[in-house]
Amino acid sequence: MKKLSARRRHPLAALVVLLLALAATGGLYAAFAPAEKAQADTSAQSLAIDEGKKLFAVGCSSCHGLNGQGSSDGPSLVGVGSAAVDFQVGTGRMPAQQPGAQVPRKKVIYSQHEIDQLAAFVASLGPGPVTPGPKAYTPSTDPAVNGAEIAAGGELFRTNCAQCHNFAGQGGALTNGKYAPSLDGVDPKHIYEAMQTGPQNMPSFPDTTMPEEQKRQIVAFVRHTTNDEPNPGGLTLGSLGPVTEGLFGWIFGLGLLIVIAIWVAAHTTKAKKS
Repeated sequence: MKKLSARRRHPLAALVVLLLALAATGGLYAAFAPAEKAQADTSAQSLAIDEGKKLFAVGCSSCHGLNGQGSSDGPSLVGVGSAAVDFQVGTGRMPAQQPGAQVPRKKVIYSQHEIDQLAAFVASLGPGPVTPGPKAYTPSTDPAVNGAEIAAGGELFRTNCAQCHNFAGQGGALTNGKYAPSLDGVDPKHIYEAMQTGPQNMPSFPDTTMPEEQKRQIVAFVRHTTNDEPNPGGLTLGSLGPVTEGLFGWIFGLGLLIVIAIWVAAHTTKAKKS
């Protein structure tokens, strides 16, 4: 029994052998690599925030304050999140050209890299909606699934959005000089971000109110309606609904009937004799 006890290995011997094997195969490095990668990501994020703060000081602070606290010329940006910055700056609405009832979409003056830096700085001011990844707003490539997404998105759009944006996403007038813009040609990411953040007069639809899947379905419907398919009825007349279509029918349709009636009356036998 004494000989067996003397030959028994120390409890830490197996651990030492395992560490030596990991070091020989590079596994020990791999075990500690994630910590180094996390440190690198943190450094990159800090650099983006610093660069974004410089861009913010030049292009945004005159209205929103040096620290995004807001002023009489612009609201506070604390808690709006990176998604709001990506939407407002990515559509050219910000920086605003001039004050007005509503800031219109215009040419974008920042690169996407600069927009990401601005978004990183504003996101550092307080938690808010995060810029979505492509998976969140890209409809399925499977025709059957995509068709189901479009159908479901159409129902959601007519329930939540058509009152302002029109049933075909062509926009419409609101009160006091404000308006719901046309969604024709809008990037799917910006449609998704608008639902996240509720820019200007639009209500916001967070995930607690409208899950990511439903937002993606609305994006699929809008893209299908405004970009993908030609109108099977021909001339859309701006897709403004029955008032426009009725006015068109009244003026041109009735006008054409009057012209035909006059022509027929002018070519009757009695009219020729007289």
